[in-house]
Amino acid sequence: MSQESMVPGELGDPAVRDAEIAEPGAVTIVVPTFNESANVRELLHRITESVPTRLPCEVVFVDDSTDDTPEVISEAAQDCPFPVTVLHREEPVGGLGGAVVEGIKAATSDWVVVMDGDLQHPPSLVPELVGTGERANAGLVVASRYIKGGSREGLAGGYRIAVSRGATWLTKTLFPRKLRGISDPMSGFFAIRRSAVAAEALKPLGYKILLELAVRSRPREVTEVPFVFQDRFAGESKSTAQEGFRFLRHLLGLRTASPVARMVVFGLIGATGFVPNLVGLWALTRTGMHYVPAEILANQLGVAWNFLLIEHLLFRDRRRHRSWWDRTGRFALLANADLVLRIPLIALFVHRFGMGAVPATALALVMTFVLRFVGTEALVYLPRRGRDSRTAPRRAA
Repeated sequence: MSQESMVPGELGDPAVRDAEIAEPGAVTIVVPTFNESANVRELLHRITESVPTRLPCEVVFVDDSTDDTPEVISEAAQDCPFPVTVLHREEPVGGLGGAVVEGIKAATSDWVVVMDGDLQHPPSLVPELVGTGERANAGLVVASRYIKGGSREGLAGGYRIAVSRGATWLTKTLFPRKLRGISDPMSGFFAIRRSAVAAEALKPLGYKILLELAVRSRPREVTEVPFVFQDRFAGESKSTAQEGFRFLRHLLGLRTASPVARMVVFGLIGATGFVPNLVGLWALTRTGMHYVPAEILANQLGVAWNFLLIEHLLFRDRRRHRSWWDRTGRFALLANADLVLRIPLIALFVHRFGMGAVPATALALVMTFVLRFVGTEALVYLPRRGRDSRTAPRRAA
């Protein structure tokens, strides 16, 4: 749910608002904010100093704050010579990346510049980003710390530098074709043509929205300009271990967008499920239990383990199609139906070929892998028939 507020005398006045929409600015600056009240006055001051004299602009703040940031923005905007809009979200769906998507949808200009609200991204570079895009006829212009003239000096401490470098290496390794020509896929400072963005195709999670755009909606022409990453003006960094885990989940979601990639990851998750399954089977058979009931009980450990990983790593963006109980019940029924097929195979391997219970179980698990994957995707995580997933309500799980 979003609440939109506009500055009186700017976009808030109907006549002025109609005029702005009829002749939109050359650039819309989208700034996602979370408790940045100490920074927004200075940010608007620096935008005023460097942008309007070179090209018309508007600023759209998409705010997820729990402090007085929206009120501070509205007050500071009174002195701005350009329209300033505040979109306050009650539910921060998709994190910072989701906020950027909302800002792109609200933009009235063809060029959209995305930047942070902490002044680590210099507003003085906005005209150069747009100008470079126009001269190169590009759809995306990335402000990069890793080309000649750029610097990451605003990253405090060796730990943050190492994390940034590691994340950059990992993303470029996983997406060599999609990220070709982008030296800094972790950058949060870039310009993109609104006409080049398929906003409906984006599924942001966390704060690395450039990666999402480049992988799911990359424009054909991409160029870069160098920039020096500045020190934060005020406040503390929002980068946390939780954001790091969200980033890794986001990477996995992007990498498993194709059916083949999903099958590979499904297999890897299933392989990890061998451990609780086989350990449970070993423990139960050691107590003297027959291997058939032991396998039925041990299988539930593997089922629970696999469901937990699949839910959070592989099909995160499809969970909204069904309730948690519906997904859990279907997954358990499918996994145990798979067991019904495996038990005859296990018995065949044990009695006909003289295999032990543990290796026979492992071989049967491999043989039924493809059926498990197809059944899980089709019966648990695809939308209900006749229901448009795009209109399905978001449901926390």
